[in-house]
Amino acid sequence: MAIKGSFRGLRGKKHSLAIAAICSALIIWTWEKATLLTTLLPPPNSFEMVPSPVILRSPVHHLKHDERRQYVEHGYTDSNSIDVTLTERIDPAAVISPVSSEISSSLMTKKLDESIVNMPMEKKVCKYEKGKWVADNRMPLYSGLGCKQWLSDMWACRLMQREDFSYERYRWQPLDCEMPEFEGSAFLKRMRGKTIALVGDSLGRQQFQSLICMVTGGNHFPGVKDVGIEYGLVKAPGAVRPDGWAYRFADTGTTILYYWSATLCELESLNRSDPSTSYAMHLDRPVPFLRNYIHRFDVLVLNTGHHWNRGKIKANKWEMFVGGKPIADRKLADIGNAKNLTIHSIVKWIDFQISQNPQLKAFFMTISPRHFFNGDWNTGGSCNNTKPLSNGSEVLQDGSLDTVVESAVKGSKVKLLDITALSKLRDEAHISRGGLTAAKGVQDCLHWCLPGIPDTWNEILCAQL
Repeated sequence: MAIKGSFRGLRGKKHSLAIAAICSALIIWTWEKATLLTTLLPPPNSFEMVPSPVILRSPVHHLKHDERRQYVEHGYTDSNSIDVTLTERIDPAAVISPVSSEISSSLMTKKLDESIVNMPMEKKVCKYEKGKWVADNRMPLYSGLGCKQWLSDMWACRLMQREDFSYERYRWQPLDCEMPEFEGSAFLKRMRGKTIALVGDSLGRQQFQSLICMVTGGNHFPGVKDVGIEYGLVKAPGAVRPDGWAYRFADTGTTILYYWSATLCELESLNRSDPSTSYAMHLDRPVPFLRNYIHRFDVLVLNTGHHWNRGKIKANKWEMFVGGKPIADRKLADIGNAKNLTIHSIVKWIDFQISQNPQLKAFFMTISPRHFFNGDWNTGGSCNNTKPLSNGSEVLQDGSLDTVVESAVKGSKVKLLDITALSKLRDEAHISRGGLTAAKGVQDCLHWCLPGIPDTWNEILCAQL
């Protein structure tokens, strides 16, 4: 029995030693963890205890509208700040754990950094009208000989007697940005299912033919349908040509059209039964073609300018009307004032149409410069220079040379397509004396050889779409 009792005592001592060893290990582990935790804590004096009670003034101006409204609805009448009273004494022992505070601060810093990184950057607007002409052997974008399907003979200088074509080897380089490289198939895909309409005088027609040649690369392009009938663009009996053209590319459903309107305002016959009748030129009414079809357009480019002179108005038997009545105000009948009124009226009307047709992007192209030297078109004026950029290569000025169009579009949704100054540097690129239909001694220093300067107008247009 003594041996059995001694055995039980020995077993009890072993259990006690094991329990003591476990407790010692727990104490050491707890001490090491506390030491490690202590090293992570900031010094105690880094926390500032807020005495109680205290009144904090919290500004309202940084709050969201809904939050601001909630404060007002709950009786806070000061619109600039909110009084928040802390009535309970703050127990230092109840202060948020320093480790939690540090983690929270770290998270806040991370969120702040992310917000700065993700902050939207202000998009730089490219001023395509400022820049310089640079030589580029990759130009032109199409062949004047190859684009016979779309290009009028009277503007294809490669089909004329002209022998110098150095004007074709230049491209426009904007000052602070790159001009996107134009590629016809990519443009058609981008304009899938859309309609691009150019409305204006013969310079607008040049821009239209240029765009078609650019899109097709100047090659025969199958799968293009003439859809002029959809827009009333059919040749009237006895007319030399229709009032415009419309072509649809089958693969993408892209439609490109042109409508001839020299002044952009409505012309109304004063006596339909008289072939030699005069026409009311309604300065405050847009051309009916725009009123009838603008809802179908996705891109609209307008231009006018060179028919606003007494000679053209008299030859076409146009009589100025405003408010449905002949103009009695001689000051308003001045050509410059009449043109100014029409352009501003058209822009105002287009601006309203954009609000009704949000898919529409509208541009007003500034006037294309003439280069008649030593006379006008009918008095021996000429443009015989064939040396490119003989009068400079850069445009650095602010503001457009066409102040009428510039002022009209200012503050509207209509964009300015400013081509005047950059085109003014290219007097060597006109048709000049090579015109096929010109009378003897008459030069064309108004229209451009194609390919040529209108291609640049379209590059700038496409870059802004």
